[in-house]
Amino acid sequence: MTTTTITLNGRKVQAEVPSRTSLADFIREHAGLTGTHLGCEHGICGACTIEMDGEIARSCITLAVACDGASVRTIEGFDDDPLMARLRKAFTEEHALQCGYCTPGMLIAARDLIHRGAARTLSDIRVAMSGNLCRCTGYAGIIAAVKRVLDEESAKGALNAQAGVDGAARLGPVGTHALNGAYDGIIAAGIPRKQTSSG
Repeated sequence: MTTTTITLNGRKVQAEVPSRTSLADFIREHAGLTGTHLGCEHGICGACTIEMDGEIARSCITLAVACDGASVRTIEGFDDDPLMARLRKAFTEEHALQCGYCTPGMLIAARDLIHRGAARTLSDIRVAMSGNLCRCTGYAGIIAAVKRVLDEESAKGALNAQAGVDGAARLGPVGTHALNGAYDGIIAAGIPRKQTSSG
């Protein structure tokens, strides 16, 4: 068991968790934030997408112990976010949600690409959103909703390009902090360090 402290939507949550606990399970089980959905649990479907230290990440394949000290924002943490409010409105009006299971991850991914100015055209949006899957095939409405908000932001001159976050001394694709000894728990759990070739 490893003591892990994560700031979730501005509130610190600390728990003793097994080293193999995913960030998604930490969020749902220890913080009671069930807007983060689990779909494939392989980092493919995007239902578990959250924002960590300003970048989006798949919480189902991120170890909670590697996020000790991180600041995580789940869909519940965007309640008062103006850009997210416009996306929610556009999703509703463009019929971009059916069962709603993918919607939290879709909204966070859409907000991220608009916030970073990472898309300009419908083709750009399709490529940027291709990592989030919708089994109800609501893609046409989703793309239309994102394009609507993107056009609004572009008209206001609000699009920006954020600098990437330095990934040095981190475990995981984005947002994870220096491990602060968490590797000991990971090794104890039988997860080996990544081996590098000397030849």
